[in-house]
Amino acid sequence: MYSFLNFLVETIGSLGYPGIVILMFIESTFIPFPSEFIIPPAGYLISKNQMTWTGVILSGTAGSVMGALFNYAIAVYLGRPFILRYGKYFGITEKKFRKGELFYLKHGNISTFIGRLILGVRQYISFPAGLARMNLKKFCFYTALGAGIWVWILAYIGFFAGNNKEMILDMSRQWSIYLIIGCALLVIVYILWHKRKQKTMA
Repeated sequence: MYSFLNFLVETIGSLGYPGIVILMFIESTFIPFPSEFIIPPAGYLISKNQMTWTGVILSGTAGSVMGALFNYAIAVYLGRPFILRYGKYFGITEKKFRKGELFYLKHGNISTFIGRLILGVRQYISFPAGLARMNLKKFCFYTALGAGIWVWILAYIGFFAGNNKEMILDMSRQWSIYLIIGCALLVIVYILWHKRKQKTMA
């Protein structure tokens, strides 16, 4: 693992910001390549004045959005026709699909934003967005917002942890817990706000 982290530091150092974009694109698709191994080395290079905060955050976020758009396109052009045609054989009727689609169209903004912050979800949240054909501008905005926050956190971890893999993993786990708690509170606030809005409109 230590050798692998050193390899990533050297790779990112040699490829620069385009390397971060490429690696984060891969991480943001369905390929299991954790961002915890990509951005912290870039954060370490920030501490060595070999990279900048702005460059790392922008390139990391750009790669994440590009990977998310890749998944979004797969869901739109392959997943949606497949489910509409064959979903009934798996218990997904067109009525159920339309109901799920309507739900995501109503709550897709917060779902996309929160999904980008949760481990194990961030790579796949683009699929329901694509299946529901969520507004592309909104999808890109909330994806970039959530991804940007996560990239900043990982860069912050790398800036202070350096090449200490144990510290990087420990801090990543701690921040993941903080994000889950924060997202849970955000969902509660959103539900209360949504119910209040419905009462006002009634």
